[in-house]
Amino acid sequence: MRQQAPAHDLLAPLHPPTRYLFGPGPTMVDPRVYDALSKPIVGHLDPYFIQVMQDVQEALKIVYGAQEASILVISGTGSAGMEAAVANFVEPGTKFAVFANGYFSDRLTEMAKRNGANVVRFEKPWGEVFSDAEAEDFIRRERPNVVGYVHAETSTGALQAGRAICAAAHDAGALVIADCVTSLGGLPVEFDKTGMDIAYSCTQKGLSCPPGLSPLAISGRAMEWLRGRTTPSRSWYLDIKLIHDYSTVSHRYHHTAPISMFYALREALLVIAEEGIEKRWERHRRSHNFFVREIEAMGLRMHVPAANRIPTLNTVSVPSGVDDGKVRKRLMDGPGIEIAGGFGPLAGKVFRIGLMGPLATEENVKFFLSEFGKALRAEGYSI
Repeated sequence: MRQQAPAHDLLAPLHPPTRYLFGPGPTMVDPRVYDALSKPIVGHLDPYFIQVMQDVQEALKIVYGAQEASILVISGTGSAGMEAAVANFVEPGTKFAVFANGYFSDRLTEMAKRNGANVVRFEKPWGEVFSDAEAEDFIRRERPNVVGYVHAETSTGALQAGRAICAAAHDAGALVIADCVTSLGGLPVEFDKTGMDIAYSCTQKGLSCPPGLSPLAISGRAMEWLRGRTTPSRSWYLDIKLIHDYSTVSHRYHHTAPISMFYALREALLVIAEEGIEKRWERHRRSHNFFVREIEAMGLRMHVPAANRIPTLNTVSVPSGVDDGKVRKRLMDGPGIEIAGGFGPLAGKVFRIGLMGPLATEENVKFFLSEFGKALRAEGYSI
């Protein structure tokens, strides 16, 4: 007679398993950040919390490279930041040009369509990027009102340069929305130098913080455009005018911000400041380079050409005859390592391996590669 599994005890204390988060996010969190989460909360209109928000805004200017921009933090994950960018700067009938080469440019497209935009797309296979000349020709031909691109595409591991896109967009009188979800904190974004107008990110990747907030940087020209907008944003909750007033100007109530998450983000940004942002970028770059050398020594191949790789998110091609799902299961069931597979056109074709925050060291990369090699060999791959 078959025995039933014991019922799960909903009243049992929480004991999450120990995981090594080598996936595309969330990432490992510094113990100091966990400690910040445990601090007593105050009200969302309390002067102490207003100061915390201002501290976070100032620290994010350094990480974004956005000294001339307005910084806001949206109460929501990176997708909320994406939706805020679209809902506030895209109106019905807006011509929105998207550089489409991965899953998150497709999500940007869908959000723009839902806001009534006339979307035109320049499409490339997942993992490829757009040259400066291609970007300039596309924008010059389409003459859009808004341009959107993904700086670091999480689905492919490809890094898109943005200066030519931004320059051509500004020549056409367009605003530029940049997805920096996987780049902020782990590699240079250079918001001001690149010429971005609206950039959004998240807390759970390069900033090494739990998920729950989305930092935005907004240029002066974008804020001027927003002030002149005569139709209201379709999203009340993500209305940047209202959020900017609450967090920066009058501090009048808009919504109940997640106080503990702001504590966590402030501490995560302090950890980054103490390391030094340039040193942090260099640490991630060195870890990536070491990872690639060792991966290639194992006979494996990177999906994206060297010039276009994201140092914090590595896509390794799945070798012929290997089931990527079985390899990932072995890593999870054994040492507790989480990595991700591909999806969409890359389903079953790549491993997505993140080297972010505390895990971006040579020692941690060696640990991962040792376990990765064991899992591959167990699935029939000869290293």
